Amino acid sequence: METLLRVLSEEEKNQVHERTLNLLWNVGVRVDSAQARQILLDAGAELEPGTEIVYFPREMVEESLRVAPKEFTLSARRPDWDLPMNMGDCTLVADGEGTSILDRKTGEHRATNFADWLEVTRLIDALDEIGVFWSMTDSGAGDQSIPRMAYYWGLIFQNFSKHVQDMIPTAAHAPWFLEILQTVFGDRETIRQTHPVSLLLCPQSPLIIDQQHTDAYLALRGWDIPVAIMPMPLMGGTAPGNKISSVVLGNCEVLATICLLQTAAPGTPVLYAPVLATMNPRTGFYSGGAIENAILNSAAIEMGRYYGLPVEGTGGGTDQFISGVQAGYERALTAMMPVLSWPDLMVSPGLLGSSMILSMDQLLIDIEIFRMNRQAHRGISTEADKWLDEVIERVGPAGNFLGERSTRDGIRNGSWLINRLGIHEPIKAWEDAGKPTVEDQVKAEIEEILNTHKPLPLDQAIVRELERITERAKNAVGV
Repeated sequence: METLLRVLSEEEKNQVHERTLNLLWNVGVRVDSAQARQILLDAGAELEPGTEIVYFPREMVEESLRVAPKEFTLSARRPDWDLPMNMGDCTLVADGEGTSILDRKTGEHRATNFADWLEVTRLIDALDEIGVFWSMTDSGAGDQSIPRMAYYWGLIFQNFSKHVQDMIPTAAHAPWFLEILQTVFGDRETIRQTHPVSLLLCPQSPLIIDQQHTDAYLALRGWDIPVAIMPMPLMGGTAPGNKISSVVLGNCEVLATICLLQTAAPGTPVLYAPVLATMNPRTGFYSGGAIENAILNSAAIEMGRYYGLPVEGTGGGTDQFISGVQAGYERALTAMMPVLSWPDLMVSPGLLGSSMILSMDQLLIDIEIFRMNRQAHRGISTEADKWLDEVIERVGPAGNFLGERSTRDGIRNGSWLINRLGIHEPIKAWEDAGKPTVEDQVKAEIEEILNTHKPLPLDQAIVRELERITERAKNAVGV
């Protein structure tokens, strides 16, 4: 049986839902996009005169939840890497948008550059536990012009071959984004059916649907591009000062956005993906290593499952700026509960300093943490062939099981997790090897991957067309 974790009872989840419906109708959500407001009003929502506050009727919310797809697949360019949602598996999403880096060679903090983006994109392409791209750091010094973004999107598909999750900055970028998708993946119907990319929408807390990114996504209507809805309420700051009310607020923001997406284009694939977090009461800043984050994000995953939706969870944070003892225990503990809650996707690996500092060393350590947590989730198999009464009877008192076929089979079928990192040999072997540390191991592995891994190439005709699109974008904006 899989390990079971429960944060909220069924009655508590019912209450979260009912209180959400009450707040969406009586308090409403500020919708900054005029286009989005009109879509919602045409579908039966109400607008407070003279404001941008939209009120959501119960019937609209429940119908939107009903029509939101419960199963779909996020596809990949690489064969055998499609990710079916709501089918019982979990894969990692690279944590996104670190603003600085812990240099893997010097150990110093510095600003990121394009070479860092390229290295870490190739690294996560090589790591099997990571199934989804999110840009781990900026590739262009903050430049979000259309030519730069066209160049960036082309580079993603040349250096990463699994599923891509990203954002588009404005509605003006949408036609260029769609042209690139068609160049790489095929025609509109192919993209609609296979979902090779998904996008992030992040409602602002408390209770705001923004204009820029909302209009950008609405410019893609009709393409069925999946959306991970990721508000980030901060308990005590942009969310109320306790856990259950923060769960309710995040749920309000996700459900309001689901209403918009389903009224704009019924059947749009969505992932329930709030990031519920905690303020450090001493500083007022986000506290990445707070254990409350683990509890909150497990509750969020449970609410996504309550609605039957695919879920993108979050876990594994730290306030520490370097890898080491504090980062290790904070990231392990804050990742374990959300993994045990078992989302379809798990945003977790690679960032330190409250998700602001990219560390490639930490990325590999976090993958080992995920492997251990995934093993914990698997629990104890109680299938008929696992009880081994006859083996115990045959070996009997004072025997041993080393030579039994069932022991060999258990090692091979996953009863043991075979660790990839760390010291798991006798002390003499460790001393003879030069007393290596985990940090020594990950640095060597990173070098090996970067020296040997070759991303699945795009056809050269596709690469040339991507280059032409970038040039046309430059000409279109007068660069």
